[in-house]
Amino acid sequence: MLPSFSASSYDFTEYVPAKNFIGGQWRDPSGAEEQPVLNPRHGKAMASVRFSNAGDIDAAVQAAKTAVSEWAGLPLRERAQILYKARELMLRDLEELSWLVSHENGKLYDEARAEVLKGIECVEYGCSLPNIASGNELEVSRGVTCRLEYAPLGVVAGITPFNFPFMVPLWMIPQALVGGNAFILKPSEQVPLSALKLVEIFREAGLPDGVLQVVQGGREAVEALCDHPGIAALAFVGSTRVAKLVYGRACATGKRALCLGGAKNHLVIVPDADPEVTIENVVASFTGCAGQRCMAASVLMAVGDVDHLIDGIRERAARMVVGQDIGPINLAQSVERIETYIAQAEQLGAKVILDGRGKKATDGGYWVGPTLIDGVTPEVPAGTEEIFGPVLSIMRVPNLEAALQIENANPYGNASSIYTTSGDVAAKIMGHVEAGMCGVNVGVPVPREPFGFGGWNDSKFGHGNITGWDGYRFWTRQRKITTKWALQKDQTWMS
Repeated sequence: MLPSFSASSYDFTEYVPAKNFIGGQWRDPSGAEEQPVLNPRHGKAMASVRFSNAGDIDAAVQAAKTAVSEWAGLPLRERAQILYKARELMLRDLEELSWLVSHENGKLYDEARAEVLKGIECVEYGCSLPNIASGNELEVSRGVTCRLEYAPLGVVAGITPFNFPFMVPLWMIPQALVGGNAFILKPSEQVPLSALKLVEIFREAGLPDGVLQVVQGGREAVEALCDHPGIAALAFVGSTRVAKLVYGRACATGKRALCLGGAKNHLVIVPDADPEVTIENVVASFTGCAGQRCMAASVLMAVGDVDHLIDGIRERAARMVVGQDIGPINLAQSVERIETYIAQAEQLGAKVILDGRGKKATDGGYWVGPTLIDGVTPEVPAGTEEIFGPVLSIMRVPNLEAALQIENANPYGNASSIYTTSGDVAAKIMGHVEAGMCGVNVGVPVPREPFGFGGWNDSKFGHGNITGWDGYRFWTRQRKITTKWALQKDQTWMS
């Protein structure tokens, strides 16, 4: 059993080294590389993680193969019962899980708590699958019926990012387990600790050994998961560059793959937008989780005379206190990258109207305050490349057509929103924008269950969404059964 994570505040708290969980046992990874697990608020190590090698991945696959047959043989409803119990345990441990996420990731406690609750919502959708995953049956000819079943794939795997260490694994695990698969989780090496608690919860809920496992590591572990012939499907969430590489490598071995990448999300504001709704919502969108989420606002398309809204956004963001209203950035290198984008925009003629550089809540942590850059053009990297920080680039455009042209020229297609009180304006943007998740007066248009999460274009490689019903279908395969018991006098092409 893991010890409880004892933190109940932002005070620095150490935790145990991150290990692999294979075949129901905690094991030290076999690789030589080891790195600290940093608390971004304090900038020092709260734990450590050693990396797995291909041998560790193979050990996890073999343990999963041993377990999956019996697990898949259980009725779907019995598999889902484990999720009911896991949900109860997650609610029981809500405070501990929230503080653990906050410490290893850096996000504010309220943001971490919201992440855990969203993960629990994903588990609740998994609990509902026995009621919606029954296959159809139809008499297609006299005495002949066709029936549809969803069969498990076997051993499957998921690779998850640093920014949502508890929630993103639960985009995958519930549907995969209820579908009858054994699941191998490879969390980000930056935030490996939430995964430890996650597997302990499922173990306490009664999940058999080998059905859910964790392997720590970096590139070698990812490549071994892509290459291993015993893994039938793989999902990934991370940057577009890596998502494209993982998708290509996994598919080359015959795996089913779904890989979510980065984003450059555009918000469009027009003069008739409601200031009370727009100002607070835009600020929350680009500063929430310190901008380190793929649904964060990144570009503000200012259509026409909207200076009153931009002034309100700047004033509201300027009142935010780092460490209290906005959390730290994950790494020192990320702070350097973000500040480079800001400086480069200035050099290319844009104006920083709110500067978050140099803001600090602690001496050792990694911080960037809310930043607004006005007068950004499509030629400025801050306006086209993913920054992954609390930076909003403002592009001035004369009309909706110009806004759509800039938005749709961007290679990403994750999210886009419009702020307006006009249904006609909203319909025009929603009907033509190149994005898979869209909002009207909603700056972070994350679909709630059962609606699936997934973008378009370079924000996703593979088919379907990673959550909701698409998620269940991704981790299963259809079996069609045609049955005839009685001899009929007439004949069809089915004899």
